Amino acid sequence: MSDDFMLDTDDLERRMDGAMANLRTEFASLRTGRASASMLEPVMVDAYGSPTPINQVGTVNVPEPRMVTINVWDKGLVGKVEKAIRESGLGINPQLNGTIIMLPIPELNEERRRELGKVAGQYAESARVSVRNVRRDGMDQIKKAKSDGAVSEDDQKFWEETVQELTNKHIAGIDAALEAKQAEIMQV
Repeated sequence: MSDDFMLDTDDLERRMDGAMANLRTEFASLRTGRASASMLEPVMVDAYGSPTPINQVGTVNVPEPRMVTINVWDKGLVGKVEKAIRESGLGINPQLNGTIIMLPIPELNEERRRELGKVAGQYAESARVSVRNVRRDGMDQIKKAKSDGAVSEDDQKFWEETVQELTNKHIAGIDAALEAKQAEIMQV
């Protein structure tokens, strides 16, 4: 191999891992019929003039399997937190009790389960696109090095195979995560 060119595979893998981590976060926000504090992570509240995660304006608890509670620290933000939850698309109707907002998690019907399965599929496709974009960046670096004469054809093949193996590994991980999430969603 040529000493002139060294592809930063650690950087490519880190970026692909970032797409996987983002996918896990998005999956955690999908409701599966069980209460989870993580389902509120993507919800932002307009607090003090800037979008703020709910867990930074109150304490999020899961006291029972079908209930999430949020104890809002600032009474002035209770209405804004309630509005943010209503507009989040989670399909949950918040109930106020002073500074505590209760979120009863309704049982999912078959139609809603299918919709959530499709949303999970969209999240997975978005993650696949991110991984492929990282792959394309890596391939572009290799092609540029080849055109600059910094890498031989054999080395080019080696680096392209390395990038492709990384991509295949991450795509397989995304597919496995999607399959597991869809099974969890469809579980009654």
